[in-house]
Amino acid sequence: MKKFLSEIFVWWQGQTWGTRLYLARYFDHVGTDQFGNRYWKSRKGDRRWVTYNGYAEASTIPPGWHGWMHHRTNVLPTEDNYKAHDWEKPHVQNLTGTSLAYRPEGSMLASGQRPRVTGDYDAWSPE
Repeated sequence: MKKFLSEIFVWWQGQTWGTRLYLARYFDHVGTDQFGNRYWKSRKGDRRWVTYNGYAEASTIPPGWHGWMHHRTNVLPTEDNYKAHDWEKPHVQNLTGTSLAYRPEGSMLASGQRPRVTGDYDAWSPE
């Protein structure tokens, strides 16, 4: 019952009923990735759509599907003739805003202390 109600009212957790009906009427399902995200293509062929498995987080789209979504290729990653490029890396979750986020040396949120100023900086002063 909770999933049913959230699908009616909560747009950030996947799709709503309005989205489901719109996709059923105007789009064809073309594939699903390893994270459970579902990909759609309009019957006219000009629009592409994704429904996320869980929260709507664009960083969960793998590289192959990302290229297809942005019309960089027409080859679906699920087709036999799809070949990933050497430079495509496996998906890594976006950790921004979490305790595991990257914090460079000198960041106020990083552990430890900031490095001392080296003296190679001259402050601007109006003349």
